[in-house]
Amino acid sequence: MLYAIMSTDVKNSLPKRIQARPDHLARLDALKNQGHLVIAGPHPNIDSNDPGEAGFSGSLVIAEFSNLQEAQDWANADPYLKAGVYDSVIVKPFKKVLP
Repeated sequence: MLYAIMSTDVKNSLPKRIQARPDHLARLDALKNQGHLVIAGPHPNIDSNDPGEAGFSGSLVIAEFSNLQEAQDWANADPYLKAGVYDSVIVKPFKKVLP
């Protein structure tokens, strides 16, 4: 089943994001290589693909996991969470309807 992992950043998270980004991306690449990643990316703080120093307000990952607990465990091990980038993380089942 698909799960949406919705994360909200702490204020001024950009320096922490930059430091933890390589490990964060490596985990996403592994999920992609397993064929389980649907989409992933950050939410810019401003209306721009490159927000610069404005940074990001959070992230969204939609991926396939065996069950909710597996998705939650994966989210709990995110380097961004461990580095203090995220203030909160919500994991919910997701039903793709379109496209």
